[in-house]
Amino acid sequence: MIEIIREKKDIEEYFNVLKKRGAVNSGDFSNAVKDIVANVSSNGDKALEEYTKKFDDPNFKIEDIEISKEAQRLAFESLDTKLKNVLLKSKDRIYSYHMHQKRETWEYEDSIGAKLGQKITPLKRVGVYVPGGKAAYPSSVLMNVLPAKVAGVEEIIMVTPSPKGYINPLVLAAAYVCEVDHLYKVGGAQAIAALAYGTNSIPRVDKIVGPGNIFVALAKREVYGLVGIDSIAGPSEIAIIADKTCKTKYVAADLLGQAEHDEQASSTLFITDYDKAVEIKKQLIEYYKDSPRKNILSESLTNCSKIIVVDSIDEAITYTNRLAPEHLELALDDARSIVGKIDNAGAIFIGHYAAEALGDYMAGPNHVLPTVGTARFFSPLGVDDFIKKSSLIEFSKDACQKLIDDVDTFAEAEGLGMHALSARVRGE
Repeated sequence: MIEIIREKKDIEEYFNVLKKRGAVNSGDFSNAVKDIVANVSSNGDKALEEYTKKFDDPNFKIEDIEISKEAQRLAFESLDTKLKNVLLKSKDRIYSYHMHQKRETWEYEDSIGAKLGQKITPLKRVGVYVPGGKAAYPSSVLMNVLPAKVAGVEEIIMVTPSPKGYINPLVLAAAYVCEVDHLYKVGGAQAIAALAYGTNSIPRVDKIVGPGNIFVALAKREVYGLVGIDSIAGPSEIAIIADKTCKTKYVAADLLGQAEHDEQASSTLFITDYDKAVEIKKQLIEYYKDSPRKNILSESLTNCSKIIVVDSIDEAITYTNRLAPEHLELALDDARSIVGKIDNAGAIFIGHYAAEALGDYMAGPNHVLPTVGTARFFSPLGVDDFIKKSSLIEFSKDACQKLIDDVDTFAEAEGLGMHALSARVRGE
């Protein structure tokens, strides 16, 4: 069960544990993934059919790989009215938020008369991987597909595994709601390879996004460079900064909500009041007793989570910036006042009522966030992940001549005489 700590040495020990958590340990999987990727690259649909029969559905036939839009529509229609409305409302909120991220091509003319700018071009074709099997993640469909739609991606290809021929209707319904262009029932490293290289059945894409297991993560790493990828995601995590003004039940529930993802999920509470820390732990234990995921919670709370008592909010902020958590909640009455001090966090939830679960489903911002400390240099998935930027450079003869001598000097200093020549000849 989660432990309360306050000694510096214990905090350092905990941070060392978190550093190792979630690292992609390829182990025996790496060679297997390399073989799968190479086989699909060479043999296309034949290899795709073999692997899908082996790992997912022994009755699979390559000619049945695509799931029709009609099947997606029927899955959506099979849902009860409340769930339909929730999916549509979530779609609207996510789409609306990402519309604010949309970029336009821009240009300006500088002081010497040169015209400079940046051209925005959507990616032509994107592949979205959605996990399948025991759990259904329609929210992953919405979060990965909708920013691509906003960006103007021409064609969105979605792949998802079909263990024993089954695909959760919630995933199909989400694909229908998001108007995915093509949906294929294939998963694992073989799906990533198919998206990267293309087969007779599945077209080659420009970028692959979406979460997956160790085979998917390693396959994405294997094909990176041939195609773009979003990231290699690690286990989920939350950090909460709190003081005595926090709501005990809210904080306890939020710590559990993140810890239930998997055994390596991490929940960290930084709090300035020891008595409140004890109170939160007691409430957490009460909630834990009724959880259907006790085995997962027991592992993640014991091994990857802590309640850390700090001397001040500033100390909590220092630790948080070092941790660079995926999700950060500010459970404080004056939460807004410290937002400017937060440098490293994937998503910041401000105040007592901004529950992390809102961000997972309904708030609007993307829930695909940097994990295991990568919020130091990565951002949430968004519209920018589905566009390319090209520089625009236009010079008149007069504008060019105003820089020729400078280019000549610079190029000669670097020992690149032909660079200098290409500028000089325009001044003759």
